[in-house]
Amino acid sequence: DAGIHSGDSACVVPPYLLSDDHVEEMKAHTRALATALHVVGLINVQFAVKDDVVYVLEVNPRASRTVPFLSKATGIPLARIAARCMVGRKLEEFGLSSDPLVSGVAVKESVFPFDKLPGVDPLLGPEMRSTGEVMGIADSFGHAFAKAQVAAGNKLPLSGRIAVTVHDEDKPNAIPIVRRFHEQGYEIWATAGTARYLQARGIPAKPVLKVHEGRPNLVDHLISGDIDMLINTPLGKHAQHDDYAIRRAAIERGVLYTTTLSAASALCDALIGLRFRKPEVLSLQQRVIGAGAFATTDLEPGMITGV
Repeated sequence: DAGIHSGDSACVVPPYLLSDDHVEEMKAHTRALATALHVVGLINVQFAVKDDVVYVLEVNPRASRTVPFLSKATGIPLARIAARCMVGRKLEEFGLSSDPLVSGVAVKESVFPFDKLPGVDPLLGPEMRSTGEVMGIADSFGHAFAKAQVAAGNKLPLSGRIAVTVHDEDKPNAIPIVRRFHEQGYEIWATAGTARYLQARGIPAKPVLKVHEGRPNLVDHLISGDIDMLINTPLGKHAQHDDYAIRRAAIERGVLYTTTLSAASALCDALIGLRFRKPEVLSLQQRVIGAGAFATTDLEPGMITGV
């Protein structure tokens, strides 16, 4: 979501949803911006893609929270190299390739303090709310995302019930995601409108009441431990009150929840990966040395583990 602070977002490298054309366009924009602004060192550019158009959201001539993550994923000490360039060294001295290699997939996930702050609405916005971040590395996106979720303290249910309530604009895109969960054996519960939409497309769904519709409702079921995961993309007259109650109940009961379909799809990949293969424990050194991404006589070997 372009309205969410980048520090609160999950990141993946290499990108698995962006097309090659969009990636190349972003690289071209970045080079042009860095040259026009006479940036020496690091530059942070935020992009958004909508309807096949690449937009530049903001440009900052500085490092970002993503730098340590990318340094660990690629084995390249970006901050150290940037600092040396800022004091007169040439970038060509460090033998970098234009496209640093990543061994496998790396996922960064944010960690939030909401479970320690009773009554606080966990809704994200332009102000950063996270208090830390974790990283998962694996040979597939699903396993890397799963590792990051576990490290962030999120429980990944390998079976059970998934509650779904999405607004009308999201219903078509929700179908393939919910179908995948159903095919993996999860029981689907959904609010009335979503349940009817799913049922009409061959996905069994048990109707459950929204908060304002009576009891027992979705919050009651969360509190009772009947629900193992929640997919909620809100919109509507009662959305503000209902969604606050749902989010708080999910957090207080330790129920995994997501408010975007992209995250729901990623969680599906993670759960499928965990069901079929046990994740391996791998050190940063194993991953970056295996990648062969960086070699130079100017930087000590220990710097591959961080910045």
